[in-house]
Amino acid sequence: MKMRKTILVVDDEAKIVRLVRDYLEQAGFRVVTANSGRQALQAVRLEQPHLVILDLGLPEMDGLDVARQIRKESNLPIIMLTARVDEADRVAGLELGADDYVTKPFSPRELLARVRAVLRRTEKGEEPAAEPIEAGDVRIDPVRRQVSVAGRTVELTPTEFDLLAAMAREPGRVFTRLQLLEKVQGYAAYEGFERTIDAHIKNLRRKIEPDPRRPRYIHTVFGVGYRFEVKEDA
Repeated sequence: MKMRKTILVVDDEAKIVRLVRDYLEQAGFRVVTANSGRQALQAVRLEQPHLVILDLGLPEMDGLDVARQIRKESNLPIIMLTARVDEADRVAGLELGADDYVTKPFSPRELLARVRAVLRRTEKGEEPAAEPIEAGDVRIDPVRRQVSVAGRTVELTPTEFDLLAAMAREPGRVFTRLQLLEKVQGYAAYEGFERTIDAHIKNLRRKIEPDPRRPRYIHTVFGVGYRFEVKEDA
């Protein structure tokens, strides 16, 4: 019998916690909950969930601080849940390594779709016939979902891995932000979310580029999007 995946729901609004918990449980997930940042970190360590739905507006310990602490310890997938309308807050969360975000008020069906999409990206072995991708010093193993640069293992979130692999499979191709968002999410993306790709690209460059300010691998195509292409040192 296949083990149910565990989702940690973190929000200080009891009504939202009940709504999300009930919807996820009906979909077959095991759900644990927390109503503060400190409870969330404790639950991450004790329950070892497969994914965290994390509200940004938590008391005492902000959701961004929780995400920052989780990222120090693991690449556990994170979906942010926020009522904040300021794009800077959402981008800050993505730059900390969150995989996706959903704004309040939200549709439980949309949240479930995003949960499933992120979890699909964490599962290994979906491409048993896929060959490793090698470009310059970068090596991408799609089966083990591992990346190394000059022999050094690089820890990526599920979204970062899929974004890098999608571009590296087609070196030289220019992708729009919306195309990249649809590739990593696995479903039709909304134009209002496409700028989240910039935050993920920033994280990728920080992790794989010798000098993120002068990218060797991930290049910006101004007014369009990005492309992956090895730029040999002069």
